[in-house]
Amino acid sequence: MTRLERARQVLETEANAILALVPTLGRPFEDAVEMLLACRGHVVVSGLGKAGLIGAKISATMASTGTPSHFMHPAEAFHGDLGRLRDGDVALLISNSGETGEVVRLIDPLRRLGIRILALTGAGTSALARGADLVLDVGRAAEACPLGLAPSTSTTVLLALGDALALALVDARQFSREDYARFHPGGLLGRQLLRVDEIMRRGDGITVMPEAASVREVLIAINSTRGRPGAAMLVNAAGALSGFLTDGDLARRLQEGTSFLAEPASSIMTRSPQSVRADELVSKAWHLLQTRHIDQLPVVDVNNHPIGLVDVQDVLSARTL
Repeated sequence: MTRLERARQVLETEANAILALVPTLGRPFEDAVEMLLACRGHVVVSGLGKAGLIGAKISATMASTGTPSHFMHPAEAFHGDLGRLRDGDVALLISNSGETGEVVRLIDPLRRLGIRILALTGAGTSALARGADLVLDVGRAAEACPLGLAPSTSTTVLLALGDALALALVDARQFSREDYARFHPGGLLGRQLLRVDEIMRRGDGITVMPEAASVREVLIAINSTRGRPGAAMLVNAAGALSGFLTDGDLARRLQEGTSFLAEPASSIMTRSPQSVRADELVSKAWHLLQTRHIDQLPVVDVNNHPIGLVDVQDVLSARTL
């Protein structure tokens, strides 16, 4: 068998094992979701070896999608880490064989602590399954390993079912994109879900002037604003955004002379400028900045009153691209 043939066989074997698992899901899976939803503490995941690595990933996925969780090594549990458990926790124990000694030994201590146990295993009649409150059985599947020994197919289906469990909880909790962003402020996905109000300039960092003010007064106000935003938002008598005036607009008019400085700003402002709301995504603001070929974007409230300003540099600094 060539290397490519072996690789394709591995992928097909593991993919088929996952597909074979789909029709087996039923009431136990739904009960498992309900058990974790009812958890008042953390979902404490434990497993040894390859199953432990799978468990750590499942725990991380849960924690990042709204289900409080942490991983506990089964050996370390007997040397003090059982003290991490609290009333209301649920233990998710993972062992493909269901006979892993270190994992099975956890059952009695967990029982004494009043911790409910959910087993994820490939052996529904194993010691682990018998000691659990609820069992998710992935069944037995031939390993993709050419020797039939190294955990491969078995770990793949354990991981897939763990993902199914964690992501079913996302739906059940009505976990939103905004929730996800709060848990991932430093990651690319989270940064793409930043809201405008998280990066916009506000307060004494923006220039808001009446449209009746002279161009000279607006220019002085822009230069006096903290951070020199390079633009002013102009408002009508009701305080609603009516126009926008930038340094670029002023520079272009200066080529024609200075007499316009005494004119009202409304005479040269960009009327009904493009704007965004504070609760919209930064990605939308960036799209507008790019497609309109502008450097600043007013931020308005529900009454179209200016409350902030997004500069292209603000978006670049947030590294949302």
